[in-house]
Order: sequence, then C-alpha cells, then structure tokens
Amino acid sequence: MGEAGSGVRQAVPAELSSFIGRERELGALATLLATERLVTLTGPAGIGKTRLAVRTVRTLRDRDGLDVVWVELAGLPERCWGGLLGELADRLAGRETLLVLDGCEQLGEAGAGLAAELLRLPGLRILATSQRRLRIAGEAVLAVPPLSVPTAPSVQPLPPSPSVVPGHGAPDPARRFPVADVAGYAAVRLFAERARGADPFFELTDRNAGAVAALVRALDGIPGALELAAGRSHQYAPAQALRRLDSDPLGFLAGGAGRSTRVDAERSLRLASPAERLLWERLSVFAGSFDRAAVAEVCGFGALTPDTAVEALLRLAPGLLADAGPGRYRLPLSVRAYAARRLAHGPAGDGATTARRHRERCRVMAERAAQLWRAGAQGEARALALRELPELRAAMNPLAAGGPGAALEIAVSLWFLWSACGMAAEGRRHVERALAVHPAPRPARALWLAAWLVAVFGEADGADPLLVEAWAEAVHEGEDACLAYLAYLRGTIALWEDRYEDAAEEYREGLELLPADQEFGPGREALLAAHTLAVARTDPASVPVEDGPPGSAPDGSVDLWARSWVSYAHALVQRHEGHPAQARRELLSALRTQFALDDTLGQAFTVELLAELEADQGRYAEAARLLGAVSRTRPHAASAPRVQHTVRSRLTPQAFRAAYTSGTRTPLRDLLPELA
Repeated sequence: MGEAGSGVRQAVPAELSSFIGRERELGALATLLATERLVTLTGPAGIGKTRLAVRTVRTLRDRDGLDVVWVELAGLPERCWGGLLGELADRLAGRETLLVLDGCEQLGEAGAGLAAELLRLPGLRILATSQRRLRIAGEAVLAVPPLSVPTAPSVQPLPPSPSVVPGHGAPDPARRFPVADVAGYAAVRLFAERARGADPFFELTDRNAGAVAALVRALDGIPGALELAAGRSHQYAPAQALRRLDSDPLGFLAGGAGRSTRVDAERSLRLASPAERLLWERLSVFAGSFDRAAVAEVCGFGALTPDTAVEALLRLAPGLLADAGPGRYRLPLSVRAYAARRLAHGPAGDGATTARRHRERCRVMAERAAQLWRAGAQGEARALALRELPELRAAMNPLAAGGPGAALEIAVSLWFLWSACGMAAEGRRHVERALAVHPAPRPARALWLAAWLVAVFGEADGADPLLVEAWAEAVHEGEDACLAYLAYLRGTIALWEDRYEDAAEEYREGLELLPADQEFGPGREALLAAHTLAVARTDPASVPVEDGPPGSAPDGSVDLWARSWVSYAHALVQRHEGHPAQARRELLSALRTQFALDDTLGQAFTVELLAELEADQGRYAEAARLLGAVSRTRPHAASAPRVQHTVRSRLTPQAFRAAYTSGTRTPLRDLLPELA
C-alpha cells in the first residue's frame, strides 16, 4: 500500500497560515500528551481540531525531537481501511512514536478498533482528531471550543427582514463601535487577519467593529466559517456580509469552506444511524440553543419517540453539535443551513410538522414567561424570554406556519420584554410586521400593544389611529382588560405631556375596567403605580410615602417593576416636602430594579429626577452629566425634562456642553457609585 493511497506520512502537515488563539488549548493538549497514551480532540466540523493538532505536534517535535507519524483519514477510501492496521503496525513496531490519526470519524466504529489495536504496541502514543470520542479504555478527551467572540449586547437588534436567520440580526452599519472593545477576541483577530489576506486594504475600525463582532457571533466563532467570510471581504464589507448571512445563509456559506463544512457533515451523517440523521435534520428548526426537553418536545414524533430523540441527541452532541452551556446544545449556523435544506427536501410533511411543534413550544414558553412576570418572578421571566429569544423571534415571523395570528399571540405575551425590559424597538417591529399582513378584523390585544409601543416609545400622535381601532375591536370582542389598558395608555400619554389631572382620571378609569383575573398585560399593580405617579404630581400630600412595600399584589407577590415606579412617585413627594436624602434613596432603589430588568424608560425618568435633586443642591455640572447619560433612552413622546432649562441657565454654554457630553460617554453606573 503506497503512502499516497494510505494517507500515512512521516512529515507533519505544513501550516499554510498564521495560528491565532487557542493558547489554553495548546497548553492543555501538550500536558495531556505528556501523560496519556491516547488523547482525542473532539468538536464539530471546522472547529480547528486539525490545526490545533498540527501546531501542538510541530512545537513538540521541534522542541523535544518527537518522532511523529501522521495519518490523514478524512479522504481515505474505504477499500484502504482493511490494510491500514497492518501497515501501521509494521511501521511503528519498536519505535517511541506519536501517531496522529486525523479524522477518525471517517472510519466510524472501525476508528476505535484501529486505535485500540495499535495501543498494544509498547512505546506508542496516539493523538486522534474526531467529531466524536472513540470511547475506548484510557482515552483522554479534549473538546475544542469555538474561538472567543465578543458578548452580545443586552438588547440585540431585530433582523431586518422576515427571511433572516433569527438571532443573527445585523447592527446599524453606520453605528460606530470602539475597536478596543472587540479587537482582543480570538475570533475577531482571525477574521481581521484573514480579511487582510483577501483584501490588503481591509482594516478593523470603529466604523466596522460592531458589524465584525456581530458577524463572528453569528458564525459561532468557528474558524472554518470565519475564514470563509473573511475570504469574501473583497466582495462584502462586514455589515454587508452579515446582512447576506442573515437573509441567505445557504447561499453565503456555499463554496470554499462552506463546501468543506458540508462534506464533513455529510461524511459524519453517512456513518450515523437513521435516528441520528433524522434528528439532526429536525434540529435545524432551532435558531439558538436547546436542551433535552426541547428536543423531546419538538423532535420526538413519528419515527422518533421523545426518548429515542434524546438518545440520538446525546450521541450527536460531541460531534455535530456545539456546546452552548450546561445541558444545552446548538447547531453551528454553517451546519444548520445544510440540515435545514435536507429537512425541507425530506419526507413529505416532516419539516412542516417539526416547524409547527417548534412554534407551539414557543407559544407555551412565551405564555410561561408572562405568567412568571404576573406572579412577581420578573427576573426569572426576563431570563427565560432572553434565553429563548432566538426561538421566539423565529416563531414571530408572520410568514411562517401559523401565520400572523400566532406571531401576534407570542408578541403580546412578551409585552413585558418590549415595555419593561428595554426592547421596545424590536417589539414594535414584530407587532407591526404581523399586523401588516393580518386580515381584518385585527385583534384588540395586538392593537393595544402596537399603540403602546408607538405612543410611549415613539410619537404619541402616531398612536391615534391604533387607539381608535383597538378600542372598537376591544368593545366588539368584549375585552375589558384591553379597554383598561387603553385607558392606561391614554393616561401615560397625558402624563408625558404634563397633563397630570387627565392622567390620573384615565388611570382611575383603567383600574375600574380591569378584571380581577386579567390574562395578559401589565396587571393591576402597574396601573396603581401609574395612578400614584400622577397623583404625586397633582396632590403630593395624598400619597402615603410611609406605606410599603409598594407594588404588592393581593396574593402577597411583589411586582418589582411597578414598585420601581411607586418609588419614583414617592421620590417626587419627598422632594416636594423638602427631604432630598429620602428622595435620593427612593430613586436609587428604583434604579436597582430598573438596571436588573434593563428598563431604559424607567432609568431615563429616574435619572432625570436625580438630576433635579443635584440642581436643587447647586451641583449643575453633575445634573448636566446625568441628563447626558440618559439622553438617548428617554421617550420621544415625553416633554423635555424641566431641569434641563434650569441647568442651562446656570452654566455657560461651553460648560453645559462639556458636562452633558461627558455624561453621554460615561456608563450610568459610573456616575452613580452607590449602584456599583
């Protein structure tokens, strides 16, 4: 058997490009090779198992004079498998050697048998690369993770079109992003260096750093996919590449490294069981990460029972799936795109059934999050919604199975995420997109939410048509809760416009209309908090600031979001009565909740009142800095903060501009050390 046919070579493959990152893995692998006879590098296709093996082995060979034999199994024809053991046994007999078996998944179960037989040779150590562990005695496994990527911002932008891969939305290409915030991540370094190889004029700048960060996240930090995207930098700027990846992942990932990833996946699947292949295809409906329960619920039907689906998942996990945290897995996007195509062309109805089950699970998860919010577990509700957000985004596509009605039902359940957790812009887009294609009559609940998101976080005048339509439909449907929330919305508009008596009256009407057991929306505690806020402006003496805890529901649970607004109202009263220290304590208490929930609207008004307290004490520069810190998060519908005129009149234009600008550039927590 010749060397070309067997894949056996004496020389370690050359490194054709620079090696980036993997410092921890290099050290861990070198340590394992010094102490173990069999070490297996595992991970999905394109993760860099071979590159890590090459760099480690070349380093050890050059430093220690290590004797190495390298076997490339990935392209080895099946007709050569039978003679491989004999050839290697003859070549390695009597030698102190490190044998590298690169691509053991190509041999299937035979790979484990080959390694086990060769380990009978004294003096032999084996380094294997495989999408799956070999599962033989004495095996030490090192899972190769993705390259490090910048963490996603707390509020991810909504993908720009219904056809995108949910969870991989592109940032505004014009938004500047500090290079220093992302340049140290290995995935960014790899992308930038390979992009310069394809386009000598490419540079990582403040203008494209945000898009590069989002792109490497979207590609899961997998080197093979990153190199493909970087290789196209002469065709697409990072923001353009991200948009194309969102809208057409199959097209973007075709060719080059995309073909390599697809070939690796096909080879691994060819050796998988029918259950594993079927599960792998069905997993493509998950846009983000998933656990065993989700797999059983969505994929466990027909030829796969829930139990067999989980069993197949555990067999697939070390190879084709990426580790997404304790007990959670994820299909890398490059693999998912290929799996989705197979599902679409698979048995009739299988893809549609999987998608329908996935959407039903999303509906249940959204309602579960809403129930947690109503029960006072608001941090848990937010965490659940954010964890499942990639799936929920997919389910809110009005063009998918279930149509706009199902999309709106999920969006309404998630009202708190849009209204109280700083994601108003995304919620508005989801609701408006689904309403645009929903046949008449449109549901009152969705119309209320659309009006709320337009009025409170946009322009109040633009909400008028929605308010009229929502009121008519709520009357027709007998939706008393919706009528109550429309009064709540009208009151909030009046509040932002400084019409405090009108606001208080609207809130009173909302409280009268709201049923005892509302099925959706903010709840009675939120309306009570809003009414307290309006009364604090019109009749401060009637607000009992000593009572507490504010925001408590009749069942004893505490609506933390409502409590934060009551604390704000109490601070108004305390300031009016000349107790600035108590007012400040109330505001800092409100801010702690608002930070925990990411309530940017609440933060804006709370900080503006803190600025008033600073101005009351003659600290005008500090007040200007606070105003600058929340200048981008306050609603357009609200009147300009009163204190701004006072501060401007007490500072020179240059001093005001300098302090205000300093605030816009300083994290709010740094301006308020009490919250650290």
